[in-house]
Amino acid sequence: MSLLGCRLIVFVKAPRPGTVKTRLAATLGTEAACAAYCELATRLFANLRDLGDVELCFAPADAELEIQSWRHEGWVLRPQTEGDLGARMNSAFANAFAEGYARVLLIGSDCPEVSATDIGSAWDALAAHDLVLGPARDGGYWLIGLNRPQPALFDRIPWSTDRVLTETLHRAEEQRLRIHRLRELEDVDTAEDWRAYQTRRDSLEADVGGC
Repeated sequence: MSLLGCRLIVFVKAPRPGTVKTRLAATLGTEAACAAYCELATRLFANLRDLGDVELCFAPADAELEIQSWRHEGWVLRPQTEGDLGARMNSAFANAFAEGYARVLLIGSDCPEVSATDIGSAWDALAAHDLVLGPARDGGYWLIGLNRPQPALFDRIPWSTDRVLTETLHRAEEQRLRIHRLRELEDVDTAEDWRAYQTRRDSLEADVGGC
């Protein structure tokens, strides 16, 4: 499924032990945390496999071969730029708009319950709103969508804190942007998050197996 003028950008990291899911690694160890990251990413990309105009925006810049297995038909690969998270996100949006896309979404790879329906709803919302946000339970967001560049939303944001969503909304209100919120979801960052995800996953698989 592809909508003309719409792009989804997914930020991904090379699955290297010690560099992904570092908060989870403090409890599980680096190898187990890396395996958990791979599971989360694989599930997310399976959910989104029927979407077109998807860009896997990877880090570090030499990681292309390591993320090739996650690429579905029609998807493109691009390395992330340098800078902090805000600078890299702003650059990813700027690149997409420069290429002619009118509605652009960006998500991470640690929220495995994002669905193609969520993405479609966000693209639809950008027809009548300037900003779409998918709030996360930890105070951040799992999706941000724009229909034109908004660099103020990425500058000096307190990333990796519970103030990300609040500060982003404050910036948006200052810019008088029309805002649409999607459903709240849970990122998987800590051991507690991972256990909760495993419970939801196992429950869903049990229900499917019982049909």
